[in-house]
Amino acid sequence: MGHKGACLCGQTTIEIAETFTEQLACHCKDCRQTSGSAFATNVIVPKSQLKITGPIKQYKNLVPTGNYVTRTFCGNCGSAISHGSDYFGETVAVQTGNFEDFANIPFTTEIFVKDRWPVLAEMKGTQQVDTQL
Repeated sequence: MGHKGACLCGQTTIEIAETFTEQLACHCKDCRQTSGSAFATNVIVPKSQLKITGPIKQYKNLVPTGNYVTRTFCGNCGSAISHGSDYFGETVAVQTGNFEDFANIPFTTEIFVKDRWPVLAEMKGTQQVDTQL
């Protein structure tokens, strides 16, 4: 069944062939900045299961681990679409805010909880990981 989503303007569409039953929240500084919020919501998708269509732009930045992370955005409206690095191997993190059906899919993991804003409580029932998985 999979998942179908789109950016804010609708010009960039995202299709994930695999169906996910869980998602994660990332509290790292980079995810906060690219999401424009306190954390980003993601699923880790095999590249072979992901199809992105439409205008995109990419930005590559060096992270504290020494890896470069490549972030993909809609080339028109700037919505964050996905990100990956050598650490991810043949997978990529896809932002779930672009998909309506992820509103009903539970969170099972929070990562970079060492960077979670102090005013935010732990998501009940989730695995807590200090840095990256």
